[in-house]
Amino acid sequence: MLNPQHLAVFASIIRAGSISKAAVQLGCGKSLLSRQLAKLEQDLGARLIQRSTRKLTLTEIGEQVLHEAQRIDTALANIEQMAGQHQQEVKGRLRVTCPMPAVSRLVPVMMEFCRRYPQIDFALQVEDRLVDLIAGQIDVAIRVSHLEDSNLIARKLVDSQRILCAAPAYLASAGHPVVAGDLAQHACLLYINAAGRTNDEWTLLEHGEIRKVRVSSHFQSNNGLALVAAACSGAGILLIDRLIVSKHLQSGELVAVLDNYQLPSGSPVYAVYPARDWLALKTATFVAFLQEILFTGV
Repeated sequence: MLNPQHLAVFASIIRAGSISKAAVQLGCGKSLLSRQLAKLEQDLGARLIQRSTRKLTLTEIGEQVLHEAQRIDTALANIEQMAGQHQQEVKGRLRVTCPMPAVSRLVPVMMEFCRRYPQIDFALQVEDRLVDLIAGQIDVAIRVSHLEDSNLIARKLVDSQRILCAAPAYLASAGHPVVAGDLAQHACLLYINAAGRTNDEWTLLEHGEIRKVRVSSHFQSNNGLALVAAACSGAGILLIDRLIVSKHLQSGELVAVLDNYQLPSGSPVYAVYPARDWLALKTATFVAFLQEILFTGV
């Protein structure tokens, strides 16, 4: 009879891309995984992987076995989660991913969660790209965007509010805008989206009426943190999600501009996790903690 653990190890090796990387992720020796893979191939009477110095390549039967092995891997994870749920203890490792702008807000909350639940430890992966949660074995992702993947469960944390802000030094030199139209006379810091388009027309709301202002800029970027750094250095006025600059506003590095105007909402912020029959208690508790604490006052 085949050993299910050997099949799960096989799936982990393919997911990691090498036996060495899988050994690091699983916290065991490379030689142990090699022996288990060899035993699986011996039991099946077939080679599953073509090995080379640079990469692993699945054979035809290897691809077929991998499909079934992944199902077993998921089943083993579900059984582990069921056991944890039964124990009713919040413990274990939580693998979390988030975009760079959320780091300063998220990490202190994670540390508070550890203080409340001492048997929890975190592995945080900071990625601005969308990570495959299932392939990466991620428990929770923080995503600032509208979601389309039906294989994921999403819990909205907040609709991020936008803000106009600038460094006190810039305002002392260039003056404070008083009405929306004044923005056209100021240096503004502009975001370039994935399509290469620059948002140089800003929309503001005054008593329910829309005001559109065409602004100009000497600095543009596709990275929000680069724009924040430019604003803090006194380069101009920035329109951005409040989440990204919350710490800078608290410290006084940046101050609100034209705060008597309303701005359209930014992107919604979600806690996202893979859809599973059994959700680990540690994951459910952490998501609830995020909803309670993370974006309070953003």
